[in-house]
Amino acid sequence: MNDLHVIVPSGIDDPTRPSGGNVYDRRVCAGLAAIGWSVREHAVVGDWPVPDAAARAAVGAVLAALADDALVLIDGIVASVVPEVAAQQRLRVFVIVHMLHRGAAGDGLIEAAVLRAATGVIATSEWTRAQLVAQYGLDGHRIHVVEPGVDPAPLAVGSPDGGALLCVAAVTPVKGHDLLVPALAQIADLHWHCSCVGALDLDRGFAARVQRCAARSGIADRVRWVGARTGAALDEAYATADLLVLCSRTETYGMVVTEALARGVPVIAASVGGVPEALGGTDELPGILVPPGDPAALAGALRRWLGDPDLRQRLRRAAGERRASLTDWAGAADRLSGVLTAARV
Repeated sequence: MNDLHVIVPSGIDDPTRPSGGNVYDRRVCAGLAAIGWSVREHAVVGDWPVPDAAARAAVGAVLAALADDALVLIDGIVASVVPEVAAQQRLRVFVIVHMLHRGAAGDGLIEAAVLRAATGVIATSEWTRAQLVAQYGLDGHRIHVVEPGVDPAPLAVGSPDGGALLCVAAVTPVKGHDLLVPALAQIADLHWHCSCVGALDLDRGFAARVQRCAARSGIADRVRWVGARTGAALDEAYATADLLVLCSRTETYGMVVTEALARGVPVIAASVGGVPEALGGTDELPGILVPPGDPAALAGALRRWLGDPDLRQRLRRAAGERRASLTDWAGAADRLSGVLTAARV
C-alpha cells in the first residue's frame, strides 16, 4: 500500500469557511484513498497564511516525526509560509499551490525557497505553473498541473429572461464585489436579481461597505447576501441560476466556474489567472470574459446577456457542450496519484 502524509490547515471542513483550496484537498485525498492510498491527515492549527511561532512549530513537529523518505503532500497555505519545510530534504515533499502567497510571506522569499526545495509542486492550472516559473524561477518539469475536478450535476432549468444572477465567492476585496455592485447599478433599468453566496465575516468592513453601496445605488432589494453555503443549499443556488458572475481580481483556477458549467449555467467573469482555462470552450465560449477591474465592461456584458435571447441560447448551448468535457474528482485523483507514484520510483 502507498503511504501518504497530508498536511492541511485546521478547519478544512468548516462549513462557514468554504474555499476552493479546502474542497480540493478534501476531494483529492478522498479520491486517493478510494484507489488504494493510505492517506494520513495532519491538520495543523494556525492563522494561515500568517501563522505565529506555535503554528510553525506544530508543522515542524509533524515533519520531524515522519520516517526518512516519507511521501508528504502539504497545502501551500501552510508550506509557503513555514521556512522549516525547505529543510526537509530527507522527505519527499510535494506542495499544492492553490494561490501564490507573496503578500502573506513578505517578499515571497520563504515561498520561493520552499518550492525550490520541494520534490515537486502541484499547480491547479497552467496559468499557475507559468507564474511559478516566471516569478520564482522554478524548473517547469517539477511542476505538475492537476486541475480540480467537479461533481456531475443535473442541468439547471434556467428562466426565459436570464435574470437570475449568481455570484459564489467570499465577500472580500480579492473577489471583487466592489466591482460587481457598481456594474449591477448600471443595469438597474433591466429585469434581474442577484444572489451573492459567500462568507460575510472574513472582512466585515468590506462586506458592510459593498452592502451600503448597493443601498445607495437603489438596488439593495435586488441583491441578496445569503452568506456561505455548502452541500444541498449550494446545489440549490446553482440549480436556480441563469448565469454565474465572477469579478475576482485574481484566481489560480476558479472552481465555481466549472461548478456552474457542470449544470449548464454560462459564466461572465473577469479574465484573470486560470479562469479562462476553467471556462474552456472551443467554437464558442460558454460565457463572456471581461477585463479585470472594469465595472463598465462587466455591466456591458450583463446588458448583452439580458438583452439578447439569441446570445443566451448560444451560451447555454456552449455551456452544455463544456459540461460534457469536464473532469470529475476521480480523474483529478488519478492524475495526482500518477505524479506521486512516479516520485516513489
